[in-house]
This record gives sequence, structure tokens and C-alpha cells, in this order.
Amino acid sequence: MKRRAWGLLVFNAVVMVALAVICSISLGIPLRDPDGFLGPSWLRLPLLVGGAFLVDVIPRTLWRSRFRPVEFKRQAQLIVREHWTWDRIKLVAIGLVSFYAVYVCYRNLKNMLPFIRSENGKPVTYDNTLHSLDQWLLFGHDPSVILHDVLGTGPSAYVLSWVYLAFLPMVPVVVIAWVVWSRNVSFGYWFVTADCLAWTLGTLSYYLVPTLGPNFAFPFLYNDLPDTGTRDLANSLFDGRAASRFNPLFEGVQSVAGFASLHVGITLTVALVAQYTVRSRLIKTVLWVYFVLVVLSTTYFGWHYIADDIAGAAIAIVSVYLGALATGQKFDRRGRSSHPTTTTSAVPVEERAEA
Repeated sequence: MKRRAWGLLVFNAVVMVALAVICSISLGIPLRDPDGFLGPSWLRLPLLVGGAFLVDVIPRTLWRSRFRPVEFKRQAQLIVREHWTWDRIKLVAIGLVSFYAVYVCYRNLKNMLPFIRSENGKPVTYDNTLHSLDQWLLFGHDPSVILHDVLGTGPSAYVLSWVYLAFLPMVPVVVIAWVVWSRNVSFGYWFVTADCLAWTLGTLSYYLVPTLGPNFAFPFLYNDLPDTGTRDLANSLFDGRAASRFNPLFEGVQSVAGFASLHVGITLTVALVAQYTVRSRLIKTVLWVYFVLVVLSTTYFGWHYIADDIAGAAIAIVSVYLGALATGQKFDRRGRSSHPTTTTSAVPVEERAEA
């Protein structure tokens, strides 16, 4: 008896699409495809896949052929047959379509949050509560002020701004990397399933505890920071939120929402799955260092409260665990490594159940 490793992935995508459609119809707000890195998602993902295909095939073709043109075609065909199997193609197709659906619905549900969670025409927010919790945890101190004092507001601001903004192109790139280059097809399903679950649970957290974030609710705490790309992004998001609420001609999507930090959640998801599936110690180290820097940057610039970062980490752990169960991963007794029960999308239920 077998089941499909992509079952939870597809189910999650269907649920997100259904919720977005229901909310769109109820509010009369059309669903939109948000623009982003390399253009809209429907264009960005195929471009990235095409680029990944070329990056995968061309260098290895040159290496195997020893740069002899007469061998190029034969070696390229061998590489395609070896790596781009039917199971790999299914992973790429199912993974990217599911991610696209979840991410676009995430952005649209985020856009509709101020209208759904509102009282008397005013969006509900819990910024004062979470800000007070931050100060209680730090014995009356604000986390951003502490970081500004410790790290300074000079070069560190520009470094952390780059770290924060690097997340935006990283989001589609890591999905492409896992569906194209994962050494086991089930590892690819594992990552995309966990990644999509994290976006879904993050959306749920926005609706349970809606916030603006410290830099929007308490902007005076960040006046000492220099002009960086992160500040430009914050100003753009603030204008977008105002336009979505008060400008009837606004056709974009507003992106101001919290509670859980998905910068933290997604980067921790990447680091956790890589810890179990990637052999390169250097890659794993880089991902863990990046994760730590992301946690610092979210607090330094006031995108999130301490509780938001903790919730983002919790979402990552839950998503990675559920994704592992759904895609047939097994772990040793110390939880140090993953042993997939399959190399395809067909997961043997009996074997997983016995483990």
C-alpha cells in the first residue's frame, strides 16, 4: 500500500486557494498576482526553473565533454536522462504550482487582513500588548534600543539591511533549488511541503494576533537609523497599507501584517531541512549564520516583536516535522539524519508506520 508524498502539499494549496477565493468574494476585493523579484510570480518561477535547468546542464556538459564540441550534445542528453527523470519533472511541476498558489494566496489574504479583522471600520491590532511583553521580558528595556546601542547605527545598519532584503529573492530561489537539485526526490517534496505549510501557518497567525510591527506602531524608536533599503521598503509598505484602505483606485496589495515573523520561519525551515538533507557543511553553516542574522535584523529594524520571532521559529519546527511525516522521512534515534522511505512520490505506508 502506498500514498503520494505530495498529498499534504496539494491539500494545503487547495485550502489556501479556497480561503482566498471566499474572502475575495465576501469583501469584493479581487485576487491579484503580486509583483516581485523578476516580475510577477507566474513569470518569475518559469524563468528561474529555466535558469536552473541551464545552470544544471551546461557546466556539467562542458566538464564531461572536456570542452570538446563534438561531445556536447551526447553529454547533455545523458545528463538530462540521468537527472531530469519523470519523477523529477513531476516534483518541479507539482512543487512550483503548489508554492505559487500558496504564496499568491498568502499575499492576498495578507492584503485583506485589515478589512476582515476590524471593529467599527478600524483594523484590530495588538501592538501595545506585544510591545509591553517585549519590555517585560527585557526588564523595562526595548529590544531595538538595546540592539542599536550594542551594534551601533552605522555600518551594522547597512549590513543587516542587506540581510533582511536578501530574503525577498531568496524565497523563490530556495524552492527552485530544492525541486531541481535535491539529491532525493522526497527531499524536494519535504522542503516544498514544509515551506508552504509555514506560509499557511504564518497567515493564520496574522489573523489570530494582527499587528503592524514596532517600526509602524512605534516609529520614534527607529529615528536614529540611517536611510537604508530597509527603510525605503518600510515607507513603501506603509504607503501601500494606507492606499489600500483609503484609495478606491488602488490596485496593488498591501503587505503590512504580523504576528509571526515569516522571515524567521522560512529561513529556519530552510536551515532545518538543509541540516538533514544537504551534505555540504559549508552550505549548512552559511544557512545557520544567515538565520541568526535574520533574527537580529527583524528586531533591529523593528519589523517584529520578540514573540513574533519565537512564533516564527515554532511555525518552522512544526512545518518541518509535518512535512517530514507527509513525505516519508525517517530519523535516527538522535534525530541527526533523515532516511527517506522512497526516492519517488510513492511513499510505502507500511514501512513508514513500522518505523
